[in-house]
Amino acid sequence: MMLKEHLVMLSLYLTTRPWAETTGWTVNLRAPRVNLFATGGCTQEAITGRLFTEDVREPDRNYLYAQTTTPHQKEPRLSTMEMDSRNPLLWFEDFYHQSEQRPGRAFHMGDDDYAVVVAQPDCDLEWLAALDVDTVKQLEKTEEVKLLEVRKIRFFCGCDLLKIMPLLASWRNRMDDLFGELEVIQVQCPRCAAVYPVSREMVSEFQENE
Repeated sequence: MMLKEHLVMLSLYLTTRPWAETTGWTVNLRAPRVNLFATGGCTQEAITGRLFTEDVREPDRNYLYAQTTTPHQKEPRLSTMEMDSRNPLLWFEDFYHQSEQRPGRAFHMGDDDYAVVVAQPDCDLEWLAALDVDTVKQLEKTEEVKLLEVRKIRFFCGCDLLKIMPLLASWRNRMDDLFGELEVIQVQCPRCAAVYPVSREMVSEFQENE
């Protein structure tokens, strides 16, 4: 559930940002000792992520690490935020306030529905702070609203063997170091945790076709 809401909050955050941005959020928690990773962008209409439970460094505090890139940016924009909560909705609110310098609210509307409401210039901050789930559900009836645009985001990584095999090319002269006594190994995508079986024959054939 924590990973699910982490993905949801990043998806909704992306809808508040310029189209061309790609953003990744990594959360390092003390307890449970896990890392949650999510990355996506509106141009690609995609988001992906995974949960790390093994070989996770135990921090002295909980941290969120953010990285944002744009096509015209030479270096990614990096930021770090300390967190007091294990609630992804509060992570969004804290990060939005820190990165945008204005408040944003996140709500679980029930079932699989979530919403965010973010401050714009001349926002009534007391009204924003007082919002609750029931009030947000009625916003279209109680407030004047207008649809500005629609952004679609799906869970999609785009990884495949054609992208993974070149990474194994450096082992061409060390096949036994890569496979040991095995004929087939499992290669895992670092972004979405998809698992691909790779055989010695596949590596050899790929080398022949380079």
